[in-house]
Amino acid sequence: MLILRHIALAFACVLFTVSAQAERIITDQLGRQVTLPDHVERVVVLQHQTLNILVQLNAQNEITGVMKSWKKQLGPEFSRFMPEIATLPMPGDLTEVNIESLLAIHPQVVFVANYAPSEMIQQIQNAGIPVVAVSLRKDADGQQDKMNPTMGDEEQAYNEGLKQGIRLIADVVGRKPQGEALIKYTFDARKKFNAPVANIPNEQKIRVYMANPNLMTYGSGKYTGLMMNHAGALNVAAATVKGARQVSLEQVLQWNPQVIFVQDRYPQVVTEILNDPNWQSIDAVKNHRVWLMPEYAKAWGYPMPEALAIGELWMAKKLYPGAYKNVDVDAQAQAYYQQFYRVNWQPDAPQ
Repeated sequence: MLILRHIALAFACVLFTVSAQAERIITDQLGRQVTLPDHVERVVVLQHQTLNILVQLNAQNEITGVMKSWKKQLGPEFSRFMPEIATLPMPGDLTEVNIESLLAIHPQVVFVANYAPSEMIQQIQNAGIPVVAVSLRKDADGQQDKMNPTMGDEEQAYNEGLKQGIRLIADVVGRKPQGEALIKYTFDARKKFNAPVANIPNEQKIRVYMANPNLMTYGSGKYTGLMMNHAGALNVAAATVKGARQVSLEQVLQWNPQVIFVQDRYPQVVTEILNDPNWQSIDAVKNHRVWLMPEYAKAWGYPMPEALAIGELWMAKKLYPGAYKNVDVDAQAQAYYQQFYRVNWQPDAPQ
């Protein structure tokens, strides 16, 4: 009997050890097979889109380190969704990492952008830490690691890529139900609110320019163009610009957009445009239609759930108010922020 007890105890110890070291394999958005611990509680996030989504999945407690440029990429007000972010270590950024600082945090996983240098990814892996790359795109072979990829079908690439990316992030941190809830809400809301402007012919769409700092804009192959399209607008840069590019003022003058949008994180761009004499002949400036977007209308190169769910609605109502007379955009934003950020959103909150 004593021998049997010893055998049972030894077997239980083996089972405990196996359970403690249990692993799983996931496929990231570079198509890489990555081996992860079965239960992840400590992640470092070196990509702002992933950081944003993790907070919406209520996984901020698993974040133990963040990118250096989070304030620039997400805006300083992002800290109200995750107050502890201000005190977290910052061992790297989108395209760089400090291995010594990273190792000091003891992460189980590091999230990076799909365009992070391969040397950076290898450096982290060589330190024994799994790396998960996120693009929020579903790319063709050979395009997964590019910032400005070639796409056959932008709509498909970003719609399916966003779903795939949310599911990947949720899987890593054990938030699969939250991930599915976020996907369903996002695409249901987009379908509902895009409907009033869905069938406007291209020649009748309002011509829009996205003004980023230093005359940077988004052309074809970026989510921003899809955002405009879903809002019944035409991206003036799409025909001649691929990806995120700097353009000349002469080019903007030639496009002569009817509306200029500026992302919430770049409010200084509105002031620069309105005060620069060289912009005054542009239709959007003459007619006072240079608009700063709210924080949820993330007109980034990569899609965000709130941009699809409420940002496209905001843009569509700004452009075609008559089609949305009975839609309260602030109420939609409030509902979204309450459900996914767990805060009360105020329309006059500091931007």
